[in-house]
Amino acid sequence: MTDRNSADPRPSVDPARRSFIGSGSALVAAAFAAPLVLTRSRALAGAPPAKSPSESKGKLLKIGVIGCGGRGTGAAFDALKASPDCRIVALGDVFADRVNAAAEGLAKNGKGRGDVPASARFVGFDAYRKVLATDCDLVILATAPGFRPSHFAAAVDAGKHVFFEKPVAVDPSGIRTVLDAAAKAAERKLCVVTGTQRRHERCYLEAMAKIQDGAIGRPISARCYWNQGGLWSKEPDPKLSEIENQVRNWLYSTWLSGDHIVEQHVHNIDVINWAMGGHPVRCTAIGGRQARTQPIYGAINDHFGIHFDYSDDRFGASMSRQQDNTDGRVEEIVYGTEGTLITSSGRAEIRGKNAWTFAGENPNPYVVEHIDLQEAVRGNAPYINEGKRIAESTMTAIMGRMAAYTGKDLDWDAAMADPMDLVPKDPKPGPGVKESVHIPGQV
Repeated sequence: MTDRNSADPRPSVDPARRSFIGSGSALVAAAFAAPLVLTRSRALAGAPPAKSPSESKGKLLKIGVIGCGGRGTGAAFDALKASPDCRIVALGDVFADRVNAAAEGLAKNGKGRGDVPASARFVGFDAYRKVLATDCDLVILATAPGFRPSHFAAAVDAGKHVFFEKPVAVDPSGIRTVLDAAAKAAERKLCVVTGTQRRHERCYLEAMAKIQDGAIGRPISARCYWNQGGLWSKEPDPKLSEIENQVRNWLYSTWLSGDHIVEQHVHNIDVINWAMGGHPVRCTAIGGRQARTQPIYGAINDHFGIHFDYSDDRFGASMSRQQDNTDGRVEEIVYGTEGTLITSSGRAEIRGKNAWTFAGENPNPYVVEHIDLQEAVRGNAPYINEGKRIAESTMTAIMGRMAAYTGKDLDWDAAMADPMDLVPKDPKPGPGVKESVHIPGQV
């Protein structure tokens, strides 16, 4: 599977990115040692010629990692693969075991560029501040999504370039924080790349270039899917406080994950926004929980269906499901006046009078996104800031969730202005955030 923390039935581009902690350092070692032939995705937009990691030399970049689970550790290895002239210099996480596991794996398999001393390993809810206080040039933000707005704002204030995972918030308040910080990053010329790897995957880039060239005519409607079985869960640890156990089991708290439409399906929703040239203007939604009703699954839904209205009477349909023993489907379909585009990771084709199938080299997009960021930081490629774009795609998913939870149609402007703020301002060990199952018409 190509997407982190997923159960996509398709083969994986880089399983280490998703499952480092669960499967051990041997898998990461194999992935790190594998030969890579990489093409810079931004070449399609007129950036300098493609480079491989061995050619991507320049200023040594010191990287700090905030969030040392599977995503953060995998992203750290991807960053090391992107260039020989970078190293991991600091690690931070709420939990010591995650910091220590990441440090051990990086030291063992990082080829001398992942050795992080004990003095630069930080633990606790304030670990991110300690990482930002180091002399790192760039930070990887890979904690649970609820923390990302405050961590992103703090990173920009600290003058750091940023790679941060999707989604970038779980509520409209967090989105507004991200938008403000992205604007401040632009003012300070701090580069920002997010973990929407399809935006850095060659088959998607070539497909979108063809849409822009008119290969399917005018895009008028779209469908996207992320249907799969269940994901991992963590039983409560009696040695931990309630909020720490929620962070351990973060997928199932809306305040931490945003629900799976936000945490996972944002990938596909982002592609539809990309094809449509912007975010939707309103939505109608349904959703609920049928298969995952036990307490360990918190209060989130296990299925969503959203109808998004875009400008000029265009629309998109979104479907996401996490239910065991159901059929899987992860793809996007865009219908135009003269053809249809179908995309999924590693695949793109156009059906119609301008029929086309992607058949070229498709370098690992999880590494390419780090190449794009590092080359921009070094000044070898144009300035890049994906903050506003991912904020809008994340907000599209949040708007869909809000409409599904309430059973009320929702306009973009109303959703953006909503005062909803789900995340504690100063989280610390202690009581957790209380959430109830949402019943449309009763909330």
